[in-house]
Amino acid sequence: MLRSMYSGISGMKNFQTKLDVIGNNIANVNTYGFKKGRVTFKDTMNQTISGASAAQDNRGGKNPLQVGLGSTLATIDTIHTQSSLQTTGRSLDLAISGDGYFMVNQGDAQFYTRAGNFYLDDNGTLVNGDGYKVQAFTVDANGNATNQLGDVAVNVNAVLPPVTTSNISISGNLASNSVSNGTPFTQQVQVVDNTGQAHRIDVHFAKTGDNEWGVYVNKPAQLADGTFDTPTMTLDFSSGTVDPQSGSTDITIGTTTINDVNLDFSQLTQVAGSTSALVNPNGNTEGSLESFNIGSLGEINGVYSNGLVRTLGMLALAKFSNSSGLTKAGGNLFQESINSGVANINVAGEGRGSIAAGTLEMSNVDLSEEFTEMISAQRGFQANTRIITTSDEILQELVNLKR
Repeated sequence: MLRSMYSGISGMKNFQTKLDVIGNNIANVNTYGFKKGRVTFKDTMNQTISGASAAQDNRGGKNPLQVGLGSTLATIDTIHTQSSLQTTGRSLDLAISGDGYFMVNQGDAQFYTRAGNFYLDDNGTLVNGDGYKVQAFTVDANGNATNQLGDVAVNVNAVLPPVTTSNISISGNLASNSVSNGTPFTQQVQVVDNTGQAHRIDVHFAKTGDNEWGVYVNKPAQLADGTFDTPTMTLDFSSGTVDPQSGSTDITIGTTTINDVNLDFSQLTQVAGSTSALVNPNGNTEGSLESFNIGSLGEINGVYSNGLVRTLGMLALAKFSNSSGLTKAGGNLFQESINSGVANINVAGEGRGSIAAGTLEMSNVDLSEEFTEMISAQRGFQANTRIITTSDEILQELVNLKR
């Protein structure tokens, strides 16, 4: 039998596979987060008719004589290039600008995806279209991300409990060139008592001598006769830094008293210029969750009715040393394989792309390229059929030798 016939058959099979991949690419031209495939070929084994020979004294070297036996598939690659982002305006549509994959879980099975069209289920859990739960890093009481992964739960009925003011941080500068016994510098701030009620109080700063300032918390700094009242705390800058660094006091507002409030002066300075002391008390009133949004670093921010913003979680992004080694699992999902490397998980921005809320990543399929490849594959398929037809005609001639 003619070797060319089997070479043609191998070529037809390969081009059929290429057309299958092209067809899948075109079918997913509008699939969000889809990554196109690419087929490459290689030649298969060669039959050696005559081996190579080395040069001799009376004769030069001779090259080997080999006949190829067709082609076979080399690779079917997944091309993980970044595609364009399409604006949707929907807050739960997320796209990654740069490297990384969203993580979603189905039970103990972990998947990765670039398609960020997410939804909230009846429990307030962030899920994809198939109900797989989006993974994020939990946060501590200060809103800092921990190393613990978990589901993203947004309780739309969440209530932020009241927190009594226990610390007032004072930073900024007290002008060293201020006039002693002059007009005090005043700031008004809000504090919260132990019943959750908010109160407005005044904090006064008055220079009472060289390198000496009086701090008055919710009491008059200067009396009607021009003299100063006894300060809540006296600050001494004679050593170049503030002394004391901190102290505690009781704050009385009418019939309400907030006990043992710590005053932190460690960030306060005294240099020439203007007085710009900033008074920042902790504590908050009760608040209900009004809305939430997702930032560029994947932070899920809850906005409460008391004006506070609290981080509910940090979306986790996975990165692989060989993203082309991921296994397609259907549903715009990928799974880790033995050749993809272990998922390196962190938040956005840590060697990963940023998250763009209100957008979705489009398919990276280029129709003009796919149609060109389709024409090339079609002509290649036709050429291989001609090889088989020609080989068949030669065999027919051989059969016809015996009449």
